[in-house]
Amino acid sequence: MNLDDIRQYLEQFDREKLWIIYIFAIIFIALLVDLIQKRILTRVLARLKKTSHPWDDALVQALRKPLSLLIWIIGLSFALQMMQITAAAVVREVGIMVTIAWTLTRFISFMEKNILQQKEIAGKSIDRTTANAISQLLRISVLITAFLVILQTMGVNISAILAFGGIGGIAVGFAAKDLLANFFGGMMIYLDRPFDIGDWVRSPDKQIEGTVEKIGWRLTIIRTFDKRPLYVPNSVFASIAVENPSRMSHRRIYETIGVRYDDVEKLPGIVKDVKAMLMAHEEIDQSQTMIVNFNSFAASSLDFFVYTFTCTTNWIKFHEVKQDVLFRISEIITSHGAEIAYPTSTLHVPEPLQLAGTDITGQPV
Repeated sequence: MNLDDIRQYLEQFDREKLWIIYIFAIIFIALLVDLIQKRILTRVLARLKKTSHPWDDALVQALRKPLSLLIWIIGLSFALQMMQITAAAVVREVGIMVTIAWTLTRFISFMEKNILQQKEIAGKSIDRTTANAISQLLRISVLITAFLVILQTMGVNISAILAFGGIGGIAVGFAAKDLLANFFGGMMIYLDRPFDIGDWVRSPDKQIEGTVEKIGWRLTIIRTFDKRPLYVPNSVFASIAVENPSRMSHRRIYETIGVRYDDVEKLPGIVKDVKAMLMAHEEIDQSQTMIVNFNSFAASSLDFFVYTFTCTTNWIKFHEVKQDVLFRISEIITSHGAEIAYPTSTLHVPEPLQLAGTDITGQPV
């Protein structure tokens, strides 16, 4: 084989196998660029986390994964173009739109998280329900817009789809009425605000009680007190009464206490001292209704009731205050030489009993 044969062979190899070299080069460049951007974004993110702005580090965090996807999509489109595949341009444009939509949805989520964290650190009030609702609406808007643009890129007539949506919407409405009912139920929760994330709610109509963890467009997640998640469709809240104890202004102490009938003369002093104790108690709200009165002649006790409100609404602290009040009432009753009554029965015999064959003393006759 002479030199001309070798040159001719290499020229023929270049013409037939050159695309393999191009694809290898594209993959290598994509790997290299992806590695470089990951290192750069990691360093940039470490510096931006030290700033007080919530949007800069959220933007970098949102870019990390989608940027890697974009690099590979562009590389793949060039590889397809080298292979003379006509769909290369469509793949590139669709991939870019998917990457942009993914970046925007991630940016919205990270922004929500950062803003809430900053408000918690600053000790400011946080409306998690509104933040969650706005975040979900923005993400849905981004996804719908991206979907329509992708359809337009793929050659689908968007105007025809939008025109058909009016007719198709009726059919979809009937087919997905439960889904739509849950969606509008979620909207009513966001608008009427019967409860927020973190609130303790319960329903006297259903066996629903716990802490609200998430308010979605279809379901509301409530964590029960035994730590089980309860998934409630939003449409349920349109037909039941919901009680929100988290928004109560005070907690009530309402107790009935009985003393013995033998201590009837001491009862007025007991009632007077109990009321004075409540009026001097630092955890009892004096601006609310306060009643301490003799209530009834019960079967085995003279009952008086205590009706008052604590300053705190915290469940644990309320029980500590209530315990303290009850102990003080017990001490007041004891200080008057009286006793708390307990159920008793008294048997009245009209005349002495006498067994047959015995006298009145029980001796045999």
